[in-house]
Amino acid sequence: MKIAVLDWSTMTVNNDISTDSLKKYGELNIFSLTSTEQTAEYIGDAEIVLCNKVPITKEIMDKCNNLKYIGLFATGFNNIDIEYAKSKNITVCNAGQYSTNAVAQQVFAYILDFTSRIRDYDLSVKSGQWEKSPCFSWFPIPTVELSGKTLSIVGYGSIGKRTAEIGNAFGMNIVISTRTAPENCPYEVTDIETAVKKADFLTFHCPLTETTKGIINSDLLSLMKKSAVLINTSRGAVVNEKDLADALNSGKIAAAYLDVLEKEPMSSDTPLKTAKNCIITPHTAWAAYETRKRLFDIVCDNIEKWLNGTPQNKVN
Repeated sequence: MKIAVLDWSTMTVNNDISTDSLKKYGELNIFSLTSTEQTAEYIGDAEIVLCNKVPITKEIMDKCNNLKYIGLFATGFNNIDIEYAKSKNITVCNAGQYSTNAVAQQVFAYILDFTSRIRDYDLSVKSGQWEKSPCFSWFPIPTVELSGKTLSIVGYGSIGKRTAEIGNAFGMNIVISTRTAPENCPYEVTDIETAVKKADFLTFHCPLTETTKGIINSDLLSLMKKSAVLINTSRGAVVNEKDLADALNSGKIAAAYLDVLEKEPMSSDTPLKTAKNCIITPHTAWAAYETRKRLFDIVCDNIEKWLNGTPQNKVN
């Protein structure tokens, strides 16, 4: 059995995760990154391919006749031609729910950054402002308590649920908008327009579909409070980037925190790069060591189950 790993550098920092667990499944070829032109060559006669974002198209599958299994270091599988893989009897398995805690944690890192203003106060202290204060406590930068504020969550999968739990622990009012009515939900469930209007913090945890693509647009943003904060850690394409930049620059909403953009790595000409009060992190919400290790273990377990004839997390 031959295994090709096509974009291992998307999974590790300074080789902090060992690939030894994969070696028991067969001969291992590991590539740091793989371009479109290199994909078929790097797969070669491998039966198993593991990747994160490398496109595996119809053309690639036709060139790689030994291919029997595609394992994803990701939950999303839009880089794989799922239907064609099915027609060729190639199993495709993803990895879900590995990043729940890390992504929910990052959502609250954003919320606390906005409300507690730690960065701003640190800069002011180091510039000598506190030293000039006549009082022991110097607080010209407004801070905000989370208790009593409304956190609207679009999407109520595992990450949405964990985010709601944390918000509830802070004493926030939780409002849920989701395409499927959840059973026994302890929070208010409503349509997206109502959730958006009520939000002090609006966070998206929905999949990218034809329905959700560009859902964060001028119409939706016009429903938000001027004091509200938008957070997106789901998929970059749920945001119309020009509409969001316009809303930020005109003061229609207070701020946006984004971990994902439509094009990644970020394009230099995205209007969000220079938008007011727009904080962007480079797709890091999932990147904690514990999270990546959990993901790797799920991928290995997926291979094990497939080899035993009981595939799990199969998407086709």
